[in-house]
Amino acid sequence: MRFGRFPLDEAEGALLAHSVTVDGRRLKKGHRLTRQDVDGLAQGGAADILAARLEDGDVGEDEAAGRIAEAACGDGAAVNAPFTGRCNIYAEVSGIVCIDPEIVAAINSIDESITIATLRPFDAVEKGQMLATVKIIPFAVEAHLLAAAAERAAGAVRVAPFRARRVGVISTRLPETKASVIDKGVELMRRRLERTGGEVAEAVTIDHHEDAVAEAVAKQAAAGLAPIVIFSASAITDRRDVVPAGIVAAGGGIDHYGMPVDPGNLMLMARIGDVPVIGAPGCARSPKENGFDWVINRLAAGLEVGPGEIMAMGVGGLLVDTGQRGAPREKRASTAPRMPKVAAILLAAGQSRRMGAVNKLLATVAGKPLVRHAWDAIAASKASPVIVVTGHESERVREALGDAPEAIFVENPDYAEGLSTSLNAGLQAAPEDCEAVVVCLGDMPRVTEGLIDRLISAYNPVEGRAICVPTREGKRGNPVLFDRQFFAEVRDIAGDVGAKHLIGRHEDMVAEIAVDDEAIFLDVDTPEALEKLA
Repeated sequence: MRFGRFPLDEAEGALLAHSVTVDGRRLKKGHRLTRQDVDGLAQGGAADILAARLEDGDVGEDEAAGRIAEAACGDGAAVNAPFTGRCNIYAEVSGIVCIDPEIVAAINSIDESITIATLRPFDAVEKGQMLATVKIIPFAVEAHLLAAAAERAAGAVRVAPFRARRVGVISTRLPETKASVIDKGVELMRRRLERTGGEVAEAVTIDHHEDAVAEAVAKQAAAGLAPIVIFSASAITDRRDVVPAGIVAAGGGIDHYGMPVDPGNLMLMARIGDVPVIGAPGCARSPKENGFDWVINRLAAGLEVGPGEIMAMGVGGLLVDTGQRGAPREKRASTAPRMPKVAAILLAAGQSRRMGAVNKLLATVAGKPLVRHAWDAIAASKASPVIVVTGHESERVREALGDAPEAIFVENPDYAEGLSTSLNAGLQAAPEDCEAVVVCLGDMPRVTEGLIDRLISAYNPVEGRAICVPTREGKRGNPVLFDRQFFAEVRDIAGDVGAKHLIGRHEDMVAEIAVDDEAIFLDVDTPEALEKLA
């Protein structure tokens, strides 16, 4: 890759190293210079421009990031569309993220241009949470470096999904043991399991004696409960203490006593047949994260937790109390990076005035109604939920989308007053937890789910990308994504117009996604346009 100052007569097709303003337009870093851009720079008095130009053997940053992320992505995970040299890997299911540190280190050792950052191995993750991000530092990498990274990346990141478990809980008591302490342990166990889809199937309280432990463990194991968790009235101090002795008397065996995690040191791992039995440390009666969480979460995901796994927990095992940890189900906003919650609004309320008597949305194109093409693309994308705004011939439009039960249908009684009323109706139906919406038009049948996903991938208001719009050769098209912060402004729009003026008013928040497809301009407004499309 060539990087440096290019004379303007050599600058067309090069990638901008830094954002510049040309003829009142803000061209962002990475923008591919067109002839119009170069002419504008010349008229502004520039003699050269700092830019990059790919050479033979170079692979662009987006393609490179996407290929490495796809190679690294294993079961239970998925990638988003790459943008600005970054491609993120997200959890498709809730579970335990399995990261191979050696593979990650190998990728990062190939070249400074290629990086991958991940969560800690064996963290519990929620569906939609970010697991890893691949970032290409320059505008391109050499093909042989990319090939090496993609080859090494296989198996780097996957998610072991949580499985619904029916768990047995046994609490031992001494004369001085308070019932409230026992109840607290069981309740916190229920809350921990709710995160993983499991349940406390049986909770019993017994005397603190090995014979009672043996009887209770054998009974729960025979009932198919797994794992079995034992809350001891007194901390387990030795492999031959009451709880381990009772497990052995029931026909079980001790796998490991103690763990290099604090809090959580005095944990016992045992088995009766194939059923894991945990002698819980005292800290398991606390809602704060401790070593018990690490073990119970892995078991809930079907992962092995033997002596080797326990002894490997020391690095990162010092769980410093930050004062920010709360109860396992405390309702607070997660700070974990995750896939943004972007809803889609499909505008399908118009009267098709220029089509004459024909409702263009119901016209057949390639064997199905025009509006169905738009719906299929949105439904296949990462946007959710999909809000369909109807108006003119509302029932017929709904019939055309008859097998779309997941759609939220909103009827706009004011559709004759223009597109703005339909946009407003769609925004009013947007869920409170959605961060942004992507507005799609029902008469644009060539827009694909891939394009919609690229808009969602580009969206990042923290980095100044709160409005995302596709462009081709410098001209902006549809669909358009915009952040919730602009909802109020959009609702103030009147007449048969969209949110075009909003984009102009907030140019500093706009991200342009360059595409090679005319689909972003192709709408059907006339019989002639429909005939060409068919």
